[in-house]
Amino acid sequence: MAKNLVIVESPAKAKTIGKYLGKNFTVKASLGHVKDLPKNDIAVDVEHDFRPSYVVIEGKKKLMDELRKAAKDADAIYLAADPDREGEAICFHLQEELTPKKGDGPAMHRVTFNEITANAVRKAFENPRPVNTHLVDAQQARRILDRLVGYKISPLLWDKVRRGLSAGRVQTVALRMIVDREKEIRAFLKREYWSIDVHLNAKKSPVLKTTLAKRDGVNVEIADQAAADAIVAAIADSPFVVKSVATREKKRNPVPPFITSTIQQEAARKLRFSVKRTMMLAQRLYEGVELGSEGAVGLITYMRTDSIRVGQDAIVEVREAIRQRFGAEYLPESPNVYRSKKDAQDAHEAIRPTSALRHPDDVAAFVSEDELKLYRLIWMRFVASQMTPAIFDQTTVEVEASGTDGGSYLMRATGSVPKFDGFQAVYLEGKDQKDEEDEEEKNRLPQVSDGEVLKLKQILPEQHFTEPPPRFTEATLVKELESDGVGRPSTYASILSTIQEREYVKREGGKFIPTELGVVVTELLVESFADIFDITYTARMEDELDEIEDGKLKWETAMADFYARFQKDLTEAERSMRDIKRMEVPTDQVCDKCGKPMVIKWGKHGSFLACTGYPDCTTTRQLAQGLHELGNGINEEETKVEITEQDAVEYCVNCGREMVLKKGRFGTFMACTGYPDCKTTRQLGQEAKKPDVPLEEKCPECDHHLVIKSGRFGEFTACSNYPKCKYVKHQTIGITCPKCELGELSARRSKRGKTFYGCVRYPECDFVAWAKPIPEPCPECGAKYLVDKVLKSGHFAACSNKECKYKKEVADEPVPA
Repeated sequence: MAKNLVIVESPAKAKTIGKYLGKNFTVKASLGHVKDLPKNDIAVDVEHDFRPSYVVIEGKKKLMDELRKAAKDADAIYLAADPDREGEAICFHLQEELTPKKGDGPAMHRVTFNEITANAVRKAFENPRPVNTHLVDAQQARRILDRLVGYKISPLLWDKVRRGLSAGRVQTVALRMIVDREKEIRAFLKREYWSIDVHLNAKKSPVLKTTLAKRDGVNVEIADQAAADAIVAAIADSPFVVKSVATREKKRNPVPPFITSTIQQEAARKLRFSVKRTMMLAQRLYEGVELGSEGAVGLITYMRTDSIRVGQDAIVEVREAIRQRFGAEYLPESPNVYRSKKDAQDAHEAIRPTSALRHPDDVAAFVSEDELKLYRLIWMRFVASQMTPAIFDQTTVEVEASGTDGGSYLMRATGSVPKFDGFQAVYLEGKDQKDEEDEEEKNRLPQVSDGEVLKLKQILPEQHFTEPPPRFTEATLVKELESDGVGRPSTYASILSTIQEREYVKREGGKFIPTELGVVVTELLVESFADIFDITYTARMEDELDEIEDGKLKWETAMADFYARFQKDLTEAERSMRDIKRMEVPTDQVCDKCGKPMVIKWGKHGSFLACTGYPDCTTTRQLAQGLHELGNGINEEETKVEITEQDAVEYCVNCGREMVLKKGRFGTFMACTGYPDCKTTRQLGQEAKKPDVPLEEKCPECDHHLVIKSGRFGEFTACSNYPKCKYVKHQTIGITCPKCELGELSARRSKRGKTFYGCVRYPECDFVAWAKPIPEPCPECGAKYLVDKVLKSGHFAACSNKECKYKKEVADEPVPA
């Protein structure tokens, strides 16, 4: 008996849907896209309406044969990929491949659902539709745009900078944002300013902590210490009188449920998840998780959405969950309604649990730790979005003082006291930085009244400096990309991954910093393709893709407009783009070996100093600063560049020559210019190696003086004639070796840093003990020595023979070796 064939993207989704459909349906997985543009060819005919040449993806041919075989015997085929452009394109390509070339095949239907639940799947199969060609056109336009940019520009970068580099239409704009922000930071000039806090005692505690706000009714700006000191002197002996006390009720409303961009930001802030990890975990929760006897259940709605709309059934259920769990006072009279942004695609709902009645604790036993964290975040945000506002009593106290300089000074303090927690009983939104509300909630105010005279406790002037804009984190970069309309949240994970994998940026402390390579690539691309990689233009292209999806714009028209502009820039770039690979920038440095000038060159590890005497002289040095000082790119036609290898010259502790920066397989390091005669190196980040301390004592093996050296495990005494003489004086513990009875025992460290005790006559004597030996025989078995052991039950001297159980308590603490 023939069955209906259902095709989804993943096996997990297939398993969950199969449970709801029953025996008359066979569910198979396509494992993502089945067709794409070939890797070894641009495969876009720009002369004939940008016609693409798709092929079945390498490795998917066997799978397609299986799907064709299943389709041949099916009554009907239901294409059930994800409800977005990519999913629609997958369905379109499956339809192309599964439609027989001759004769009629089974009917093909497109089904979509926002959540994988029994009710949603049933409704989808009751209302199938054809494949939406407008969605397919929008996906195809994006794919072709990215292919043209990547295949046309990347070879330019290979030729001018380094092989293996790539340029992406949206990726490069994201990188440009990071580079531009770094330029702002480097160019920022800090400005000094001062604040004055005045602490006052009222009749009741606590201390009233006010801040100077105005002088003679005008906001006060204090530029330097002299101005601050003048104000302090003017008000120090003045009476401080309460001018006004104002209390008002303040509401803080809940935030809407998650969309793709906001869950990426909040998971980064609260859970420290990367955008890529957040989307991967959300995909698992959407496709279905085994919940014991319930079987596979989709726990959240579709995670690629920019709509905050919520279906009526979900609203009814979450309001019931709030009533049951929190009580009627936490439930607003009518559901909270949120407005999506004007360009949001309202086909999908917001990201929410498929059932608000399924508490995170109910699924904890069936999901991984990180899956639970993300599900809990989604559940809390959704439930909170339908709860009452949080209510605070906000009190503002203003205090006046008449200064000896004739000025009237106004101090102000504001504090908030929670009155009703409302939605905050469940959820509090994360922030990228603290704001006034945070300070208000921390500030407790005493009870004061108008006209009350307060007693001065202390005046605290404090110096501050304006700060540059912060570097982007994943959360703030996603927020900026979305705000500017660059890309779509569903693409952010791959964009952020690519710019890191290509080594265009690095992350330090969770913040993006452009690498030298990233700066060079950005500057070259922005110089040659200023309009293509312009933020506004890229955002407009996203709007055009939305218009294609809505059927308002032909995709071929959008492609033609883009390509006309792109081709003009490309022709000019091929002719005039700077060749970083072959550049030589003069500097004021000279080679310390042959005396010839040094120039800046570009290699596979970035810029470096090289001797102009090459190939006769092969001296090179690593630059302390990159080729492109941000905001001040180097041009070969400009005057000589002054290069400083580092802020202060460092000298070799062994031979006294200068140390210079080098780059090797394990990163950047300092190396002696006396190489190969002196091989002293220091890894960057390490403290400079301490110089050897000479001793009067002579080496017993070669008669040179001994010195105190510094090693990875601390100081030790060795021969000054190293490496010719490798004698090391061991720090013995005053115990004769129990095995050879000739040498003494010394404390040493293993490669993993663990202390052990061995004979100084090693390798002639191989005695080793992991516990400190005690020169005392065992009274029970006669073993030559006991060992020092500290156990939970106390401090003991125990027999070194493992078969002997003898031990005695030791009163004193063990003496460290």
